[in-house]
Amino acid sequence: MIDLHQISKYYPTGFGKTYVLRQIDLSIKPGEFVSIMGPSGSGKSTLLHILGLLEEPSEGEYLFDGEPVQKLSEKKRTELHRTRIGFVFQAYHLIDELTVYENIETPLLYKGVGGSERKSRVAELLDRFNMVAKKDLFPAQLSGGQQQLVGIARALAHQPAVIFADEPTGNLHSDQAHDIMALFRELNQRDGVTVVQVTHSEVNAEYGSRIIRLKDGWLV
Repeated sequence: MIDLHQISKYYPTGFGKTYVLRQIDLSIKPGEFVSIMGPSGSGKSTLLHILGLLEEPSEGEYLFDGEPVQKLSEKKRTELHRTRIGFVFQAYHLIDELTVYENIETPLLYKGVGGSERKSRVAELLDRFNMVAKKDLFPAQLSGGQQQLVGIARALAHQPAVIFADEPTGNLHSDQAHDIMALFRELNQRDGVTVVQVTHSEVNAEYGSRIIRLKDGWLV
């Protein structure tokens, strides 16, 4: 599903370059649950953003389902992002002015899904995550754990093949974190969704089937 060949990321500084990632070779198969770990500044989030098409690598090749991502047109990249990829952020990134229902529905509107199917998918996700009673509330009226559930439901709305999660429990207390991680494991094992998470937590990393460690931009 995902193949990285000699991926590097750098930023120009003065007369030289500051590398964030160096010569990363990595393959992720469909149905894997991969945890990316490493100290602050090791390049974890940059790697996740490259995988999720939010950033471009400076060097190397990224293949998604066998297609070289760098050679895709902007339209094809956007389509790939809207149809195959879901992203869950530490800071939730919900739209404050929209209700729970509308936040979950948003990716389906972008994708052009018809009204009755949108209604059906959102209803199914609200029911699955026990959020039916909160569908008309706004993000500010929810706890952190509930906001993250809405973020995950929104990421799942367009039925992605892979979910990229950036410190998904970073703002939650331990009980909420456990619930969120158990949900990711269920999505992976029951639904077959590929999950790639960045985490500082060894406990959270153990939910995955494989741990990848970065140090100073290198895979170790």
